[in-house]
Amino acid sequence: MKVYTDTSEIVKIKSAVVTVGSFDGLHKGHIKIFEKVLELSNKNNGTSFVITFEPHPRSVISKEFDLKILTSLEEKKEVLEKIGIENLMVIDFTKEFSQLTSDEFIKQYIVEMIGSSQMVIGHDHKFGKDRLGDEKKLREVGKFYNLDVTAVPPEMLDGEIISSTKIRNALFAGGVEKAGSLLGRNYTLSGIIVKGTQRGRLLGFPTANIQPDDEKKALPMNGVYIVKCMVEDENHFGIMNIGYRPTFENKHELVLEVHILNFDRDIYGKYFKVEFLKRLRNEKKFESKEALIHQIEMDKQTAQGIIKTYS
Repeated sequence: MKVYTDTSEIVKIKSAVVTVGSFDGLHKGHIKIFEKVLELSNKNNGTSFVITFEPHPRSVISKEFDLKILTSLEEKKEVLEKIGIENLMVIDFTKEFSQLTSDEFIKQYIVEMIGSSQMVIGHDHKFGKDRLGDEKKLREVGKFYNLDVTAVPPEMLDGEIISSTKIRNALFAGGVEKAGSLLGRNYTLSGIIVKGTQRGRLLGFPTANIQPDDEKKALPMNGVYIVKCMVEDENHFGIMNIGYRPTFENKHELVLEVHILNFDRDIYGKYFKVEFLKRLRNEKKFESKEALIHQIEMDKQTAQGIIKTYS
């Protein structure tokens, strides 16, 4: 997949089929849009082209709004490449860029820069300073620029329209399984392994502490989870705790730590990826070190029984 971060590198592409959006989460609804892009580009012997923004537009337009994102730019690239998208343009979303109207954006980027004659949009698509870049508006502008617009209906799950907001809400409630169902894949978190207090090792359960590669990444509700981990190109299962370790510490610094099952290796500084499979329990304060060790042993037994269904 060709990734463009500098618009001066863009050359007009024959029969490019374009879609535009933040695509936070790249959930089932987004995938449906990309599949339509691929279908049309294949049908017309053309090229698939996705335009997205970095950072997320809402974080620029509303500074007071602390938006937690579902997918980092690197995760977007990985998913889009797996799907088969051929071209990705990443636009630096600035205050200045946010002043473009939908008409100006279509003219400058889609028609003049890329040279596209086909555009695919989602059911609730809106963009531009005026927020008028919806289906009706795009069809009107499309006629002027000879741009054919195809709208993709929403993807539903259990009678509800799938959206990034619903996925965030599921995560914030600890519902990693529901979030995975809406995404169409397990929710992931990536980062570097850093040194912690070594307390887990002293308890007999060494943990890998993760420093996320994006501080704005949405985290599931504090608690204990069964996870699938990838480190050094190997897959392992583990138990992850997200919280403040109240049994031993009274700090306000959130800790993300994973006890990798059947694993004993120095991985400090290594890139680490976690897929959330299932929530086990809430984080809680134990009366003693022994009580905590007993609970962790129970968590391991529960996890090992559940992991068999994923193997």
